[in-house]
Amino acid sequence: MDNKRLGITWQLSDTHGWGIFGLNLVVNLISLTDTKPLLFSKPHFQNVSAEKMIQLQPLIDEQKQVQTGVIDRAGNQKVSVNGVPILHALANGFRCRDRIRGQKNIGFIFFEEGNIDDIARQRAQDYELILAGSSWNRDYARSNGITNIEYISQGIDTDIFKPGITSGNYEGRFTIFSGGKLELRKGQDIVLAAFKAFHTHHPDALLITSWRNAWPGSALGMINSTHISSDPEIGLNGEINIENWAAANGVDPSAFVDLGWVPNSMMPEILHDMDVAVFPNRCEGGTNLVAMEAMACGIPTILSANTGHLDLLMADNCFPLLDQAVVTSETSPHEMWRESRVEEIVEQLEFVYQNREESRYRAENGALSMASMSWAHQTRKLMQAIQKWI
Repeated sequence: MDNKRLGITWQLSDTHGWGIFGLNLVVNLISLTDTKPLLFSKPHFQNVSAEKMIQLQPLIDEQKQVQTGVIDRAGNQKVSVNGVPILHALANGFRCRDRIRGQKNIGFIFFEEGNIDDIARQRAQDYELILAGSSWNRDYARSNGITNIEYISQGIDTDIFKPGITSGNYEGRFTIFSGGKLELRKGQDIVLAAFKAFHTHHPDALLITSWRNAWPGSALGMINSTHISSDPEIGLNGEINIENWAAANGVDPSAFVDLGWVPNSMMPEILHDMDVAVFPNRCEGGTNLVAMEAMACGIPTILSANTGHLDLLMADNCFPLLDQAVVTSETSPHEMWRESRVEEIVEQLEFVYQNREESRYRAENGALSMASMSWAHQTRKLMQAIQKWI
């Protein structure tokens, strides 16, 4: 194997957060550096461009060989890859998602659970460096005894996520976008409650969602929220019936659109049709890729002022939700989560509805603030942070 390699252990994809991160990291490593990625998981793509596939195909072919020649032969044992530094996806508690070990090992983490204990601290010591997806994650970890951690934000594809022209598909409607996989942490229950209240006074309002979840079991537990009356149902096909769940919790079906699975490359044309985006997330270990993309497209964006979102908040670049209450144990056991107030969301929606010029001004500032956070820029920052181990 070449000396100038960097192993990526998680699956590349164009439909969910970790996968989009990995896809763009790999493409930019190929384009911008002399470090060649080495894949350890089979990618899953829905709509990746032919140009990118030409770049990716040799790596995909190599991954098949690594799978059969190295990983499958190891069975349940750890796989040691000599001479190659490895970038690992870490989960809550600094748990490793894979069985791969490299000559040097660097972790990347977006955590949403606190209670960092001695076991988590011991796990963190297995890495030369850990990169956190938000300054809040970094600072929380440092305050709990983990010192080998730095902050590197994820990026956005600024070639496609930028201000554009509406298609006119929703003419006459006030379109409200909400994105992120359906789960209690993301706050879709709060979105439904706020939308119901807003729609009562504005029947032209339309809630458009991208809430599909590749791990549907994590969507259960919504019933613990005081804002809704039922958990979503998971069909025999493993998909969450999002439309039925919204209707069961009081949303007028004629005022609700579920987009289904949308490849990342198709999101800009959807976002350009939105009047406002809302993200009352209770906790974000990273900077919230979907919110970044909405802001980059010049959409007035309502953001909970907590956790990883704090890295996105700049002067007049969004509509922050400042009233952030500690989440009660009935809703979540996580002391780090925060709760946005439904009434404040309705107030912000009302402001955007009534003040289009001021909203456009903030949206333009939001787009400008995201323009410097391209995947190319963030990939360079990541490589600078880990250069001594490459």
